[in-house]
Amino acid sequence: MIPRLHERTHSPRDPLAEALGRPLSANEGLTEYTIVAHWPGLDYYTPDDEQRTWTSVQWAEHLEDPYLEHPFAASADDDRRAILHLDIRLHPDDRELTGPEWAETAHRFARAAGIEVPGSAEHGWRWIAVQAQPGRLDLLANLIHLDGTWRTPPADILPRLTDEARRIEQDLNLIPARTGPTTRPAARTVPTASAQLAGVLTHLADEQAGPLATVRGLVEHTAYRIARRPGAASTDTAHRLELIARRLHSIQQDLDTTAAHLVQPRVAAAPAAARRTAHRSP
Repeated sequence: MIPRLHERTHSPRDPLAEALGRPLSANEGLTEYTIVAHWPGLDYYTPDDEQRTWTSVQWAEHLEDPYLEHPFAASADDDRRAILHLDIRLHPDDRELTGPEWAETAHRFARAAGIEVPGSAEHGWRWIAVQAQPGRLDLLANLIHLDGTWRTPPADILPRLTDEARRIEQDLNLIPARTGPTTRPAARTVPTASAQLAGVLTHLADEQAGPLATVRGLVEHTAYRIARRPGAASTDTAHRLELIARRLHSIQQDLDTTAAHLVQPRVAAAPAAARRTAHRSP
């Protein structure tokens, strides 16, 4: 499970479209199977008799409302980019999570990111959790508090999210993300050529600190930035970059598999003498 924090934006529309994997729609209603969690205050904000199956456009407008209600709210450095976007991706071989498990994961990451405070259901920050793509969860929040103040994320937000990811992996029995070469002690302790090569491949495939992970992150970020530009050419270029990022991820997986094969012990062959003495009964 790997959390990733995106660059903050002025509008939730592009991040929400990215989370859904498709453009926003004023006709398609998003059910609780897609919006798996949200800020607790929404239960007080929405009348009991109001339709709760909102369209993606309505959810975007809901996250935009603090901008209209508090037009002068800004960060300490006069930044108005209040939309925080966080995505969490499971290991490709992880099992499928249930709806309640996705909801629990969303609330735990929201608390780790500082956008949900226990006990402040009626007074908090608007956020929603979107589960529209396999093995992926997206959290979108507006950092403008309901009282008009600006919520600055904690300085150590990334370590907090990473630590929470490790705890969730353990609690839900998920495949843990590798944190470095120490995850393969055999490749580090056995002084053989195969073990040394396996260590090199493991480092290349590392999702946290490997060079390919860095390149893939830059490609994905570039694709996101280009996709925001108007025009069909930008959309096509962003799509091509997304395909490149997927191929890089496949290469990482192939390298990891190859490294595992290098450090696997070989089955010793039967001695030749023993094979010659073996005979069948008459």
